[in-house]
Amino acid sequence: MLCNPEKYPNLAKLNSPAELRDLPKEILSEISKELREFLIDSTSQCGGHFAAGLGTVELTVALHYLFDTPNDKIIWDVGHQAYPHKVLTGRKEELLSIRQTDGLHPFPSRFESDYDAFGVGHSSTSISAALGMAVVAKAKGDERRFVAVIGDGAMTAGMAFEALNHAANLDANLIVILNDNDMSISENVGGLNNYLAKVLSGKFYSSIKEGGKKVLQNMPTISEWAHRVEEHMKGMVLPGTLFEELGFNYIGPIDGHNLPALLTTIENIKALNGPQLLHVVTRKGKGFEPAEKDPIAYHAVPVFNPKETELPKAKKKRTFSNVFGQWLCDMAATDERLMGITPAMREGSDLIAFSREYKERYFDVGIAEQHAVTLAAGMACEGAKPVCAIYSSFLQRAYDQLIHDVALQDLDVLFAIDRGGLVGGDGATHHGAFDLSFLRCIPNMLIMTPSDERECRLMLSTGYKHSGPAAVRYPRGAGIGASPGSDLETIDIGKAVVKREGKHIVLLAFGSLLQIALEVAQEIDASVVDMRFVKPLDESLLKELSQNHERFVTLEENAISGGAGSAVNEFFMQQNIQRNVLNLGIPDRFIEHGEPGDLLRRCGLDKAGVLQAIQA
Repeated sequence: MLCNPEKYPNLAKLNSPAELRDLPKEILSEISKELREFLIDSTSQCGGHFAAGLGTVELTVALHYLFDTPNDKIIWDVGHQAYPHKVLTGRKEELLSIRQTDGLHPFPSRFESDYDAFGVGHSSTSISAALGMAVVAKAKGDERRFVAVIGDGAMTAGMAFEALNHAANLDANLIVILNDNDMSISENVGGLNNYLAKVLSGKFYSSIKEGGKKVLQNMPTISEWAHRVEEHMKGMVLPGTLFEELGFNYIGPIDGHNLPALLTTIENIKALNGPQLLHVVTRKGKGFEPAEKDPIAYHAVPVFNPKETELPKAKKKRTFSNVFGQWLCDMAATDERLMGITPAMREGSDLIAFSREYKERYFDVGIAEQHAVTLAAGMACEGAKPVCAIYSSFLQRAYDQLIHDVALQDLDVLFAIDRGGLVGGDGATHHGAFDLSFLRCIPNMLIMTPSDERECRLMLSTGYKHSGPAAVRYPRGAGIGASPGSDLETIDIGKAVVKREGKHIVLLAFGSLLQIALEVAQEIDASVVDMRFVKPLDESLLKELSQNHERFVTLEENAISGGAGSAVNEFFMQQNIQRNVLNLGIPDRFIEHGEPGDLLRRCGLDKAGVLQAIQA
């Protein structure tokens, strides 16, 4: 039993929020303590998202204690803060399986639990989703409550403010909890702020405020003066003027680890009508000192020993991200026009060295992918050479900007697209399964898929020196270990490379599946081509190969629909070249989380799967 009753006497008895609500308030602090210890113990055994969940323990306990979940809905944003939620909603004994093949989903999922009101993985969606639910409930005369918990940087995205702006106009009974875990605000937390939050959320203050409005409504000059005095007084002691101007009743900031204050404040807010915003300040990694000191390192962790002060250092393999990071610094040293842009993924995309060596040319825009792309477009208009480092699944959020602001104007922007293909434990929300498909249909785009580290560096240089928009799409993790070199050479655009000559069958590999193609070719004596370019294709080579090969197999770690293989099909049809073509890639379904090798096997993209498909 994972949740040992001897170690966790209170938590072990809880199997649902309903059971939590039957407990006296006095025991909730002990529940929170056990929950935090359980998260440290379990996540250290299985790995996963860590620091964010430690910061939401008391908040999660308070919400499930005060709201009638799952009838009332809690909509979590940036789902890695929801591990405590999973524990309290009947999934604690399965926690060791999280992010594993066939295990618990890494984020809230409507397919996993009735308590997961909205599926999440990307950020800044909670307010919009909760508002949509609240609007329908209001139309039905339904008095259920809807709570959006947004935090961990998600308020930097424009979508959150679009939803806030709309919510005030609809006057729905929506509660937004801003989980602010930015430590720079810590000095604002204390007894005075907790007291103010209780007062501002209480019926006494609310009744005076509403009564005063009625008294003063026939005296507009005095009414306006009173409103301004109230707003300025709040502005002097509270950072909520912006939210008040948007139409929310702002309450806070309140210490998100002070459980009695949370319970009192949220209970008061429940009695208020209209849009409410509670600002809670939490500490990412709370209760585990190493994570408090370095919340970035402990954001997502491997298996580790909680008694040790440092995370285990795995054997360092050079990843594709590392190749990009080094190339970026090398190219910046030769060209002062280079600008590096990331939407809050400095560590993941490996812009760490660049951000230190070229501070004036480094731009982290926060979780704001749309802005990142149009910022790059604006830079290119003034003669800069912007490089936008972005995860494949996050680029989806800026598709209009990619088309309208960059490609339509044929601007010099290089997209370094990380996490192309199946990424593993983060699952369907993070797989880079669609980029080749949605990029290929955009005019003016140059699209490259490196098969190893050396090819990645060459393509980055090629895309950077190309006139117009270019994309280099590479996978998560390490490649075959090829040395990327230190030069800034380019390759001929649209030229593929024959890696092996065989009979009858040609395997056309796009990117990371080249090694599997070579292994398969040994078994069936096939030709293998590293296609390199998705757009433009090496049309002359395809014509040449079609003269002495009857069958073609395309391999890509991308959706089959509309992908690189589709480009080959279209070319053969246009040229009236009648050859048998088998397209292999990610099938037409969302692929769940799991070990990367397991996922490739399930998609038929391992050696055995490719052989079986060809033989069939």
